Amino acid sequence: MTAAPDPSTSLPSPAPAAQDIPNPRSAQGSSASAPRQDLLHLPITAVTCLEDRAQVERAGGVTLAAGAQRLRIGPVTPLAVDRSLRAEVSARPGEGEDPPSDGAARVVDARVVRAYTPAPPGEPGRDASQLRRDVHELERELYDARQVKQRQENALAVVDQARTDLHRDIVQGAGAGSADPERWADRLDRVDQEAETRIGELHRLRRRLHDIDEELREARAALAATEHEPHVLTAHVELVVEAAAAGPADVRVAHLVPCALWRPAYRATLGADQDTVRLETDAFVWQATGEDWHGVALSLSTARPTLAANPPALTEDVLTLRERSAEERRTVEVNLREEEIRTVGPDTADGGATGGGAAGAARVPGLDDGGAVRTLAAPHPVDVPSDGRPHRVHLSSFTAGCRAERTCAPELSPLPVTAARFANAAGHVLLAGPVDLVRGSGFVGRGELAFTGLGAQVRLAFGGEDTFRVVRQVEESRETAGLTAINQRTVITRRVRLFVSRLDAPDGAAAQELVIRERVPVSEVSAVEVRVRTDASSPAPDEVDDEGIVRYTLSLGPGERRELTLVHELTASSSVTGL
Repeated sequence: MTAAPDPSTSLPSPAPAAQDIPNPRSAQGSSASAPRQDLLHLPITAVTCLEDRAQVERAGGVTLAAGAQRLRIGPVTPLAVDRSLRAEVSARPGEGEDPPSDGAARVVDARVVRAYTPAPPGEPGRDASQLRRDVHELERELYDARQVKQRQENALAVVDQARTDLHRDIVQGAGAGSADPERWADRLDRVDQEAETRIGELHRLRRRLHDIDEELREARAALAATEHEPHVLTAHVELVVEAAAAGPADVRVAHLVPCALWRPAYRATLGADQDTVRLETDAFVWQATGEDWHGVALSLSTARPTLAANPPALTEDVLTLRERSAEERRTVEVNLREEEIRTVGPDTADGGATGGGAAGAARVPGLDDGGAVRTLAAPHPVDVPSDGRPHRVHLSSFTAGCRAERTCAPELSPLPVTAARFANAAGHVLLAGPVDLVRGSGFVGRGELAFTGLGAQVRLAFGGEDTFRVVRQVEESRETAGLTAINQRTVITRRVRLFVSRLDAPDGAAAQELVIRERVPVSEVSAVEVRVRTDASSPAPDEVDDEGIVRYTLSLGPGERRELTLVHELTASSSVTGL
C-alpha cells in the first residue's frame, strides 16, 4: 500500500549549542547529524536522475507487530520534497506459509519530520570560518600531544619497574654472597640514562601541552565572541503502518530531491585504419543532496518535472491589408542572408533524426532529447558522493564501421579535417552532448554531438590534417547589361580561386584524396538568377547540389600543388534593389 505525505511537517526550535569536543579523532567527519538510536536505517537502493533533480528510492526489511505502529526511517536529507513522498509496505510470508493478502499491511500516513540539532563533532564543514578551523586543529594537536604524553608516562613507568627489579636483584645477590658490582653498575647507568631521557621528553611535552592549552583557550574565547555554534537541519521519514499480523515486511520509500543534475558525454576513437569508430557513452552526474549514493542502481531520464506550467495567454493579433504603392509594385527588394542547411535523417523505429536535423533550430535550456522522454540506465551499481563535483558514469559503448574522408571548407578554415560518418548502433538514442575525439596520436580535441536517433548517421571531425593547406582568394566584378527600361539587368560575377598544396616531402608516398566544398548563393525569387559557369571554371566542379554546395574531389601526391577556379554569376533584373 502507498501513502502520500501529510502536509504538516514539524520544525522544532533550535537546540542548545554543542559543548567542547574532548576527542576529535573519535568523531565522524560527516556534515549530517549522527543517526538516532530509534531510527530505522533503509539504504538508498535506486536513484533516477531527472533533468534537474533526482528521485531517491530506499528499500529494506522490517519486523512489524500486529496493529498500528510508527516507523521512523532515517536519517534522510532535509531537501526531500514533501509532496513527492511515497511509501509502500508489503508483508513477507514465512517459511512454509501462504502469501499474505493485499491488506495484510498498509501505510496509513507518511511525512517528513525535520529538526534543528547541534552540529556533530568532527571536521569543520566546507563553509566553516578559518577561526573554527584553527580551533579544530588545536584540539586535534592537543589530543595528539596527550596521547604522546601518555605513552611517555607508560614508558617511564616501565623504566621505574626495571630499576625496582634491579635493586631487588642487588639486595638478593649481596645477601647471598654473589656480588657483581660491575654488572650492577652498568645496568644502573643504563636505567638512569633511559629514565633521564624519558623525564626530559615528559618535561618538553608538558610545556608543549601548556602552550597548546593556552592557545586553544584564547581561540575558543575569540570563537565564542564572534560566532555561534551552527545548528544542522536533520530529517527523517515517519510512517504509520497497520499490520494484520506480526511478521517480516518489506518497506519502500521514494521521494524527489533537488540539487542533482546529469548530462551526457561521449568519447569517440577513430581506428588506426580509419574504417572503424568506437563511441563510448558516459554521463556526468553532480549531486549535493546531503546524502552519498553508494552502490545504487542509477537511471538517467530526460523528464522535466519543472515544466508543469500553464501556457502563456494568447491575445488577438490584428492584421491589416493595404494597397501597395506604385514604387513597391515596380521594385523587388532582396537581401543576402546566411542560412544553415537543415536535413532530416533516415526513418528509424523511434522516429529519430540525424544530428543535423536541429542544427538551425532554436536551442532551449536543458537536454536535447528529440522531444520525447528518454531513459538510460547504468549497467552496474555506481557510487556518487554528495560533493557537488562531476562524476563520470559509463553507460554503453559500441564499434561501428565508418566512411572517413579528408574534407576542407576554405571559406571557414584553410586547414582540412578528417571527418568520419557512421551509424548509431548503441541500442539507444544519442543525446546532444560534448564528445572527446581520439585518434592514433591521442586526444585531438573536443566536439559536439547533436541528437541522433537509433540507426541514424553520425558525422564527427577528428582533428586537422597538417599535411594539406588551402589558400582562398575571391574576386568580384559588377556590370550592367541590356537596354535601359527594357531589359536592363545587373550581373555580379564572383571568381573564387583555391590554391591547394600537399606539404609532404616527395618520397614516393601514395596519393591521398581531399574533398573541397565551396558554396554559391541560392535564389528564392525569379527576378534573381544564380548560375555556375562551368565553362569558365577550371576544372569544372564534380557536383553542385540544390543547396548551393559545390564539391571538388582531388587526388594529390606528396609535394603536389593544384589551383582551382570557381566562377558563378548572379543576374538581377532592373526591378531588383538591395544587392
